[in-house]
Amino acid sequence: MSDIYRSEAGRRLLHEQYRKALEAWPVDHEQLRVPTPEGETFVIASGPATAPPLVLFHGSGSNSAQWIGWISDLAASFRVYAIDMIGEPGFSPPSRPPLSSDRYAVWLDAVLDFLGLDRVSVMGYSLGGWLALDYATRRPGRVERLSLSCPAGVGRQKKGFLLKAMLLSPLGRWGRRRSVTGVLGPGLSTLEPAVATSIVEQVLAVSKHYRFRTDELPVFDDRALRRLTMPLHVLVGELDVMMDSAETKRRLEAAAPHATVRLLPGIGHFVPPHPAAELEFLTSTGQG
Repeated sequence: MSDIYRSEAGRRLLHEQYRKALEAWPVDHEQLRVPTPEGETFVIASGPATAPPLVLFHGSGSNSAQWIGWISDLAASFRVYAIDMIGEPGFSPPSRPPLSSDRYAVWLDAVLDFLGLDRVSVMGYSLGGWLALDYATRRPGRVERLSLSCPAGVGRQKKGFLLKAMLLSPLGRWGRRRSVTGVLGPGLSTLEPAVATSIVEQVLAVSKHYRFRTDELPVFDDRALRRLTMPLHVLVGELDVMMDSAETKRRLEAAAPHATVRLLPGIGHFVPPHPAAELEFLTSTGQG
């Protein structure tokens, strides 16, 4: 297993930044270390212990600090478990099993079993959306509801943004910053300028010290998508340069007619926090 960090100093830097970010976690919480076949997995548990369980999966090159802007609203209604995905720059192991294997589902079985959770609602963003779909298609009986933003693994992965990033890279920090903002898209402009700047700076730091996955994400076939019989709510950005959002919408609506799939105009791969919309879906009793 190759190291997911470019250097030990880089690993320490990103972990220290993560620790500082968690100091700003706005609600009471527990930081848990869960034994699994892939190693000790880091989980942040927030909200009333007796509330319905909700699991959060962050995106690629990220960790559970991604949910700081959401957690106050979500933890008011749920016992929320933010899980650091294995092989990503959080506090879970650097293990990266083959994405086409069942090892991610087995890993999550171990996490949920340790936490005593038989059935959960799940939120996932980007790579976390892929992870949520992978688990829901393999273990549909354990997923109560599924809420996704810009999920990978349904629509075609686009390659054009990589070429643009390569062309901008020789232009130094300006070029790298321009590349990051181009990938994230116009949704950044809806945030406070300081927050948007912080997100861009964090992505730049991760890009400098972390090795992103290079293997192509498996695409779920129609047979797998038809297993998504649970209530399903999906948001995709119309201007996403990484995923074919129109294809994601078309395929999910065809395979899971009960799903609600919204194509967000003027939004790219970064979908701004929208906890009110998520809570409306997650706390409802119907299919969508």
